[in-house]
Amino acid sequence: MKIGVLKEIKNHEYRVGLTPQGAKMCVDAGHEVLVETMSGMGVGFSDQEYKGIGAKIVSSDDIFDDAKLIIKVKEPLEVEYNKLKSGQILFTYLHLAPDRKLTEGLLKSDCVGIAYETITDDHGGLPLLRPMSEVAGRMSIQAGAHSLEKSSGGSGTLLPGAVGVPPGRVLVIGAGVVGLNAARVALGLGAQVTVMDVSADRLYQVDHDFGSRMMTKFSNKQTVIESLKDTDLLIGAVLLPGAAAPKVITRDMLSYMKPGSVLVDVAIDQGGMAETSEATTHDNPTFIVDQIVHYCVTNMPGAVAKTSTMALTNSTLPYIMTIANKGYRQAIEDDIHLKNGLNVHHGEVTCRAVADALGYQCREI
Repeated sequence: MKIGVLKEIKNHEYRVGLTPQGAKMCVDAGHEVLVETMSGMGVGFSDQEYKGIGAKIVSSDDIFDDAKLIIKVKEPLEVEYNKLKSGQILFTYLHLAPDRKLTEGLLKSDCVGIAYETITDDHGGLPLLRPMSEVAGRMSIQAGAHSLEKSSGGSGTLLPGAVGVPPGRVLVIGAGVVGLNAARVALGLGAQVTVMDVSADRLYQVDHDFGSRMMTKFSNKQTVIESLKDTDLLIGAVLLPGAAAPKVITRDMLSYMKPGSVLVDVAIDQGGMAETSEATTHDNPTFIVDQIVHYCVTNMPGAVAKTSTMALTNSTLPYIMTIANKGYRQAIEDDIHLKNGLNVHHGEVTCRAVADALGYQCREI
């Protein structure tokens, strides 16, 4: 199979969908690998490294013209999905539920779109979302701490505090992979940390892992409002796999927060967990609504591209090899978890969560 690796063009996105080592495995298995020039430069992989293992260095147009399987990291932008051809397999993060325009573009292209974020495993997890959720969760505290500085519009609070000065308070809503990684980093910095979730099992796990060092609360509107009153940094870490994120924070709730507090909405890829959240970029990562600083960058892990690329490709490569070796039809027939990653297929939506979010009929494959 001809496998194409596109250079990411999203704002400050430096990750690459296939490392030279991964490309070598594909070449050794008998596949032809086409790599867009300069794709790996952001993480230190030169064109020469790809050529050295037998890949061909080409233009993006060559990939759209010739590749059967196209590998990316982030969802395609309009200039990209308009070049997709009927039957081409796109394997990347898609996050379609909050993005009608992208969904319509993929349906019009007649491509086969397999989304990293909806592939499942035997334990009910999301194995290709997990590595980037870990990175984003850890980065959220780093981003939030910087946003709390006065020069960033924040209250001027230092999360670890100082001698004779209490530490900042961090509220994490959602005790999944993002939330637990955020809470762990915040605790390591010396902040006071509270984790909220609607799942008793998740909260029991937090209590088991951290004990009295971390407070847990069941999440409902009233407990969230009460917790917001003394929060310095709010981390939005809620997730409904494949679906639009629930709006846990309404605009009127911001009035309960202290001026200069910070909201880092890690759920922004799925539309955000706050009504006031809007997607931002690494160039302009924050904005202020009702005196609350919002950080809503949709590709947070792109800022730590080297770590992110290695973590992601370690997880995606086995699936890339399976699709290339078997063809996508046989691959999804053999693996229900890979089948769950199929979001669009020849002009039809095939993911229930996406269909429900956007009002499409869902075609069961």
